Amino acid sequence: MKVSLYPEQTALLSYVGKWTCIAGAIAALSGSASAFFLFALDAATGWREAHPWIVWLLPLAGFAVGWLYLKTGASVEAGNNLLIDEIHDPQKVVPLRMAPLVLVGTVVSHLFGASVGREGTAVQMGGALADQLTYALRLRHADRRIVLMAGISAGFASVFGTPLAGAIFGMEVLAVGRLRYDAIFPCVVAAVAADQVGMAWGVHHTHYPMDAVVAIGLASVAAVLVAGIAFGLAGMAFAKSTHAASSFMKRHVPYAPLRPMLGGALVAVAVWLLGSRYIGLGIPVIVEAFRQPLAPWDFFGKFAFTVASLGSGFKGGEVTPLFFIGATLGNALAPLLHLPFPLLAALGFVAVFAGAANTPLASTIMAIELFGPQIGPFAALACVVAYLFSGRCGIYRSQKAGMAKYRVPPVPRDRLPPPSAK
Repeated sequence: MKVSLYPEQTALLSYVGKWTCIAGAIAALSGSASAFFLFALDAATGWREAHPWIVWLLPLAGFAVGWLYLKTGASVEAGNNLLIDEIHDPQKVVPLRMAPLVLVGTVVSHLFGASVGREGTAVQMGGALADQLTYALRLRHADRRIVLMAGISAGFASVFGTPLAGAIFGMEVLAVGRLRYDAIFPCVVAAVAADQVGMAWGVHHTHYPMDAVVAIGLASVAAVLVAGIAFGLAGMAFAKSTHAASSFMKRHVPYAPLRPMLGGALVAVAVWLLGSRYIGLGIPVIVEAFRQPLAPWDFFGKFAFTVASLGSGFKGGEVTPLFFIGATLGNALAPLLHLPFPLLAALGFVAVFAGAANTPLASTIMAIELFGPQIGPFAALACVVAYLFSGRCGIYRSQKAGMAKYRVPPVPRDRLPPPSAK
């Protein structure tokens, strides 16, 4: 066996220097792109709120976005799933056009009133921009995987202002039950730096007023367990419904631009009947969920609007709508479980996301970053229970099953069915 003349830490200096430079470049690109995106999103949302009639043009906007992707974006339409696929099995560099296409598609979706999120856009921009370094640095497949993971972490961290959760998300989202620790240093550096880059550009993230935490006791733990089950089932229902709506539209509407056109017409009519409470990001309603009792059907309203929007092909993301669904569901459960509204709204905020995305660790850390360390034990419990009860599906189709979520005890021999007669 060959013995090195230098200690292991000497080689690590080269590794740390290399990935600090690469992750720093990723952070600069992704953080700047996310900042531009958030400013554009705020402008689009403000214009839509000042001109509510624009929702009637949502079908035409949907057709335009669908046509744009049909003509120029067929190779990147898979979005987040394309990035995950390339990490699992590197084939070719993600086309740079993914970044401007998803940026334009998402801003247009929000401008005209679709119910979509923003994390998908930031993650796709981060991954696509980071992957361009593969050309410049002539990276091997192993390094390219890490670059893509760092791009995902940077995008997530910079769009939500949660650098630690972003770092873990880039490693946890790839496979259920497994983390890629070989990427932990680049993901942490990229996420922390990208968040700082966004703030340097003047980005301000929403503050959620969570100031009610109860003592850990038998009653409070039991209530959080029950809530976690509800949050997990909600996450599972969302993932299955979105996939089912997408499959239905693809099966019955072969021409891609017509799908968001029909979905846009459905959303526009629903807005005319029910109001605009459930379109866009819904940040004001999420903040309300921390302050006062809301209508118990608010979570279902956002659920239906988002499934119709994403299932028909509008661009954006699932995570912020999941925050809305979780916060309002927690708000509805609070009086039933005898816990404060802010606490259950905060737990639902992260736990429905944990169940739908199969990312309990990132979601728990996000809760601590957004709501403070005092919520940590309850957030961990709610997110893990939601993760377990969300079943085998998730919002990301390309997410692999690294390990089973729990071990099923073997069936005793005396209870096995008798062998069939030949």
